[in-house]
Amino acid sequence: MYRIRIVSAFVGRWFAVIVLAAGALALAVPDAFSGLTVAIPWLLAVIMLGMGMTLRPVDFAIIARRPWALLLGVAVQFFVMPLLGFGIAVALGLSPMLTAGMILVGSVPGGTASNVMVYLSKGDTALSVAMTSVSTLLAPVLTPLLVLVLVGESLPVNAGALFVSIVQIVLVPVVLGLVLRMIVPRLVERFLDVLPLLSVAGITVVVAAVIAASASTLLSIGVLVVVAVILHNSLGLTLGYYIGRLFGLPVASRRALSFEVGMQNSGLAAALAVAHFNPVAALPAAIFSVWHNVSGSVLAGYWARKDLPSDEVSESVPVTTRG
Repeated sequence: MYRIRIVSAFVGRWFAVIVLAAGALALAVPDAFSGLTVAIPWLLAVIMLGMGMTLRPVDFAIIARRPWALLLGVAVQFFVMPLLGFGIAVALGLSPMLTAGMILVGSVPGGTASNVMVYLSKGDTALSVAMTSVSTLLAPVLTPLLVLVLVGESLPVNAGALFVSIVQIVLVPVVLGLVLRMIVPRLVERFLDVLPLLSVAGITVVVAAVIAASASTLLSIGVLVVVAVILHNSLGLTLGYYIGRLFGLPVASRRALSFEVGMQNSGLAAALAVAHFNPVAALPAAIFSVWHNVSGSVLAGYWARKDLPSDEVSESVPVTTRG
């Protein structure tokens, strides 16, 4: 298991580079990867099962201890990011499909890679894990509703089908993983070190499949989509922090809020885009998968060098890296 930990640490550290290399390869030889789109929902289900296996009932105790911080974070997550995605897409004149993709990225729950970034930045990791878990459990209802409201004007949206997809891809695997952790904890704990490897592999394949299937679109307007994604992520990180400051949250909690708002479950957004729109709509999610890990790592490194106020002690829990 020691070797697995070493490999997991390596792929976690170089996750963005690995995904970027896979995307470049898929862009160079798209025919080799385009057929993988059918596997995207299954890959995401496996990743979400892994997320569920890392959770324990104690991770939700913060709901009772600090409900205000948690409710604020989840509300900001599902309010700020969808509107940012829509606004940026309109401002840059993106096509309806790419606009749908930006809105999808904004409307999915926070990505669990945010938990790692919060931990590294000396932020409130317990709050981060709780926010990721709660927003993921709320996603089957809130994500279809947000997409219907923001996308429905320009493209047909089947909110019922989106709900079913999210239940299948997210809710069922997460709950199953949580139940397995409760029933057979020793068995599950033996596999926890492998989960980061599975997550990186899964997200890498998702990004490669999406880029291969929409290579021509990416080559023609790639710079514009990259700019849109960078703006989306950067504004999410910034607004998350300053909204936390506005409402009087301590510094550690502001850092958690920043990452939870700015880092999305882009793999889920890509899966939903491919299933309910087309691979072009999944492009923002694929690019987001790479960029938010780069920006998150840079911001976490900066905050890690800045000490918290002496009266704050951040709570830390074990975390794993997923997209």
